[in-house]
Amino acid sequence: MTIKSMTGFSHADGATATFAWHWELRSVNARGLDVRVRLPAGNDALEPKVREAAGKILSRGSVTVSLNIEVRSGTQEIRLNEETLRQVVAAAEKIRAMTDAAPPSADGLIAIKGVLEVVEHQESADELEARTQAILVSLDRALELLVKARAGEGARLKTVLQGHLTQIEELVAAVEASPARTPAAIQEQLKAQLDRLFENAGSLDPGRLHQEAVLVATRADVEEELKRLRAHIAAARELLEEKGAIGRKLDFLAQEFNREANTLCSKANALDITRAGLALKSVIDQMREQVQNIE
Repeated sequence: MTIKSMTGFSHADGATATFAWHWELRSVNARGLDVRVRLPAGNDALEPKVREAAGKILSRGSVTVSLNIEVRSGTQEIRLNEETLRQVVAAAEKIRAMTDAAPPSADGLIAIKGVLEVVEHQESADELEARTQAILVSLDRALELLVKARAGEGARLKTVLQGHLTQIEELVAAVEASPARTPAAIQEQLKAQLDRLFENAGSLDPGRLHQEAVLVATRADVEEELKRLRAHIAAARELLEEKGAIGRKLDFLAQEFNREANTLCSKANALDITRAGLALKSVIDQMREQVQNIE
């Protein structure tokens, strides 16, 4: 199972005999799960169901859920206004009694304004319930598609992060192989520093000089930082293979990467190590930017 991004888009459509609807879902990164629901007037009862459905399959991200509902053409009904018709027929009978007029025809009666009315179809309670269930089924489909979209983006992010980890590993190896880390190189560097510092000061205590040299050598040793960086690389690779939401764990790990890179730069005793440390910081910053999008 691949990691998931918090970025994604999906939509789903549905229809009954009288209505058509369109769901649109958009998701971006966020610290937690923030579901924003936009529904047409008169459909507020759907909101808690939308939030519940989203909460079941999403754990992080700012998700905007929009629903558009339209009345389909051909949903109008022609109804006979029986009361108006009775009044018209009664008036026609009076006219016939007073004149020799012919009996009114059916087409003549329905042509009179108000006898026939064009009205919108009124949903029954059962129809409304059926439509609501159909709309929620469409929402589930849109959520499934959103999860797939986020998984697809997550697969791309996984490849990018694996590349960052490989770069970090190569830079750690470069620091480990630096000639400046050999005992002979450290000894020569210390000797040069002490010669400059205590030039013409031959009366200084040799024991004190030895202690100072040990402190300088200790501060220049980056072995522990390199070990921790390699441990972080292994931990990050394991996380990338885990199931579920790993974004927060990766974010914490990225902070630890940065901490070690900062320490390595501060303890660097040669130009090549400084350059590698700065390159490490750059790669780690790029990695942290990508981690912010992972669920």
